[in-house]
Amino acid sequence: MTQMNGGAAVVEALRAAGVTHVFGLLGSSTMELYDALYDAPDITYVGVRDERSGTHMADAYARVSGRPGVVLAGQAGPGATNLVTGLAQALHAFSPVVAIAGTVSTDHVGRAAFQEVDQHALFTPVTKRTMDVPRGERLPEFVKEAVRLALAERRGPVVLNIPRDMFAQQVEAAVVPQERFPVTFAGTTNPAEVAQAARLLRGARAPVILAGAGIKKHGAWRAVARLAERLNIPVALAPGHGDAMPNDHPCVLGQVGPRGNPVASRATREADVILAIGARLGFNTTFFTYNDIARDARIIQVDVSPDYVSRYFPTDVGFVGDPGAVADGLDIELADLAPPAGWRERLAGLADAREALWRERDAAGRTERTPYAAERVFAELRRAMPRDAIVTLDAGTMCLQATDQLRYYTVPSLVTPLDFGLVGFSYAAGLGAKAAAPERPVVSLMGDGGFAMNMAEITTAVEANLPTVCVVLDNGCWGAEKAYQRDFYNGRYIGADIKSPPYDKVAELCGANGYRAEKPGELSAALEAALASGRPSVIHAKVDANAIVSFRRDAFKHRGAPQPTTA
Repeated sequence: MTQMNGGAAVVEALRAAGVTHVFGLLGSSTMELYDALYDAPDITYVGVRDERSGTHMADAYARVSGRPGVVLAGQAGPGATNLVTGLAQALHAFSPVVAIAGTVSTDHVGRAAFQEVDQHALFTPVTKRTMDVPRGERLPEFVKEAVRLALAERRGPVVLNIPRDMFAQQVEAAVVPQERFPVTFAGTTNPAEVAQAARLLRGARAPVILAGAGIKKHGAWRAVARLAERLNIPVALAPGHGDAMPNDHPCVLGQVGPRGNPVASRATREADVILAIGARLGFNTTFFTYNDIARDARIIQVDVSPDYVSRYFPTDVGFVGDPGAVADGLDIELADLAPPAGWRERLAGLADAREALWRERDAAGRTERTPYAAERVFAELRRAMPRDAIVTLDAGTMCLQATDQLRYYTVPSLVTPLDFGLVGFSYAAGLGAKAAAPERPVVSLMGDGGFAMNMAEITTAVEANLPTVCVVLDNGCWGAEKAYQRDFYNGRYIGADIKSPPYDKVAELCGANGYRAEKPGELSAALEAALASGRPSVIHAKVDANAIVSFRRDAFKHRGAPQPTTA
């Protein structure tokens, strides 16, 4: 037992948990915690301009590193409430974020005190768990439990609410090193279930693997890749997880659905057996319909949580457990199976169609139109992007189009808002990804509207030396919503058009590099120069205002078929 103040006890507990990076915004509710961080040179502190951005950084840091992403809301009340959007985003992404939020002093609770808000009630709906620390001597215990809960399957954000007087309180605290948490799964080696799934695959005419985020964890993708390659089974990827396997693997077809491509969707629509591995078959993948998966297919589903196996679609075999272990078990059970000729021919045909699609995209990307056509933007990004690049995407029409237009060769390489569909995520996420993997180039794509939401974080990038490259795709509008007004409301535009400053100049004023891209060839040249500079950079690219797409046509069935516009 060692005597220290509560702030020092929190820092020691973070250190014991192996935390090396903390994102946050200084506030008076947590001054002793910050004072203790001053004496912790082994923990890198990244000060942000808005707590929401700090949560996005912690989210992306966690997804790329596999370790908890820690964010500090230094101020009770408004500092804490600013976390809500980022925590909701992390919850939808199953991202292990640990947020430490200061609250009002214990003797002020319930008195409508300055900056008092019911933070427990506020955070509960947007977290995996929200905990209020009751006594100062239990601070290390609660930090340890927050890290454990965040990392335990299914992962997710955890909040610790800590009264400001508790940080200053002298406590007798026992801080012990955080043990590695053993990850145990049920049902991963059940011989009967593995044999049942293997029998379905043996009898399949057109099997397909539909792989999601779950195979990115613990290197499970390697087991899936071995199984697919040995048996010549095509692999379609869940939208937003185009990095679940290297895209140059001979079985990988890319992402399914409207955010994906027609070849991957054809494979799942024509399949008679679907091995959904590490995939929830949730909204982003299926829209909860049979549009992109075969209605009569027999489904084998593998997920780490019982909450999602058979939740949206009936399964013939369901595993709650580690996708890698299940893939290994199937590989052993099917060791005597030589790929049937029909499987080999089908994979070859799908692979040819996928390569033909890439050739079509490259041909479309040679257009010389100005402002930039979307096809040209994606082609230049593909050409200039290093193989080991990490890409962060925003929500919005241009970034949704980009999801399957880029290629991902390293697992993980893609960080997106996923099911939360959050605009204003990508730039801050890129900074968190860079902190997690400083040796890898990071490229963030955003629309002009989304970038305006957190462009103040350019100064964070400069001060913290996080040299990412943000490509701002400026089409002068809220693209997704303008597309809906165009297609379903007869071009009755209101609130859709926006004007933005020259973000390249804004970047320069903040101490970063700024580049402008308006003509074909300038974007790829700017991206290469920005990456070579080793400095935080922003590229302002003018893109065609008409390059917008109505993705959620299902949500506007009440408006009838898409309408011709009058504007």
